[in-house]
Amino acid sequence: MRSFGYVTMLDPLQKKYGEVMCGLLFIPALLGEIFWSAATLSALGATIAVVIGLDNTTSVITSTCIALIYTIFGGLYSVAYTDVVQLFCIFVGLWLSVPFAMTNPAVHSIHINSSRWIGSMRVSDAAVYLDNMLMLTLGGVPWQVYFQRVLSARTARGAQVISFLASFGCLVMAIPAMLMGAIAASTDWTKTAYNRTTVDNMLAPAEMKLVLPLVLQYLCPPAVSFIGLGAISAAVMSSADSSVFSAASMFAHNVVQPTCWRRASERQIIWVMRLSIFVVGALACAMGILVKSIYGLWSLCSDLVYVILFPQLVSVLFLPFSNTYGSLVGFGVGLVLRLTAGEPIFHMPALIKYPYYDALTDTQRAPIKTISMLGSFAASTLVSLGMYLVWRAGYLSGRRDIFRCFTPPVENKVGGSTDDYPPKPILQNGEEAVGLKMVTYGEEIELVLESKADLVESRESKKAIQV
Repeated sequence: MRSFGYVTMLDPLQKKYGEVMCGLLFIPALLGEIFWSAATLSALGATIAVVIGLDNTTSVITSTCIALIYTIFGGLYSVAYTDVVQLFCIFVGLWLSVPFAMTNPAVHSIHINSSRWIGSMRVSDAAVYLDNMLMLTLGGVPWQVYFQRVLSARTARGAQVISFLASFGCLVMAIPAMLMGAIAASTDWTKTAYNRTTVDNMLAPAEMKLVLPLVLQYLCPPAVSFIGLGAISAAVMSSADSSVFSAASMFAHNVVQPTCWRRASERQIIWVMRLSIFVVGALACAMGILVKSIYGLWSLCSDLVYVILFPQLVSVLFLPFSNTYGSLVGFGVGLVLRLTAGEPIFHMPALIKYPYYDALTDTQRAPIKTISMLGSFAASTLVSLGMYLVWRAGYLSGRRDIFRCFTPPVENKVGGSTDDYPPKPILQNGEEAVGLKMVTYGEEIELVLESKADLVESRESKKAIQV
């Protein structure tokens, strides 16, 4: 995707399937970014409320305003440069807090008390764990918050290196958070200033979501606690600003410009993005304050990203015959399969009960997310292949081609074309290739790609020779 010069994750989908289908696929991507931002802002509000006593609403609004201000006026540059500083703060702040928390007199050895924080998995839950692992692994790919960094890399090779380094960085950043959880589980909270109800000298289940701020507040010195709070704030704003910016960029580039404002200048699109950043940030802030089941909303939307967007992205990149007909059917099949499987978080009953369904708890024990994803991919592939074969047989042309997938139009507003993919290749220096030029090596002649700058330079040199 970087070598083709795409700007957003939805660009190949828009080019292949058309603007209307791209707008439909934009919905789960947008909801995922909003819910993720809301979840992180809500977590920050709870952390600040524990550590410094500031109420949740004020802390969420303040954090949102700070993130929006530098994102609106700085764009991707401000997001990228502030993320470098924020990643450094996260690394230093959390790792600095670990030794102070671990050496607190109220904390016992995490090795001796490992049974408190190392869980177990029943054989009957293996499919559910596998399902969630695949959702986090594969469903974590089709997010614009990731692609905006990859597609802004100087070269395709650089995009690959960034991705591999990021996976290693995620692992390193997760270690101190895991240790904090182990420390909290190995702490006798009755020996600290924590004066709330405990269960077997451990935190009550209702307080488990506040483990990290509670460890910083009651097991670390005030100065270290303050630095740790800064690390958490940096982590939250690093996620929030990236998510808000990615949602705004998709809306401006893949929805507004191609459907409503084709002749908009770059400056006008930038202002559309700024307005979108404000709206998306305001929605995330409001949800972070008002909605209590933020994690549940984000979890369901992560399902939709995995079930709907992942098979669509795989199809458009690796199946040349994929088209709008298959994309639309795959979208519908994936959505129906996932919703009919039920969702306990929202008290949605299971209309389809898969094998090993637990009637006592009304939960599915089958990997329903992966089943829905595979169903969506299979439906999209079969319908696309079927329509392609029908077209090859001569039965789909002209007015019968509703989405104009096989009849290249002058201006395609509904469906995509199989003849306009892939786009023009990108050279090593990042410029788009506009033609070919002949290069001679002795008696051999080789055709190489030529950029627009090379073409202009070649024409200027010819004019100089003529003069």
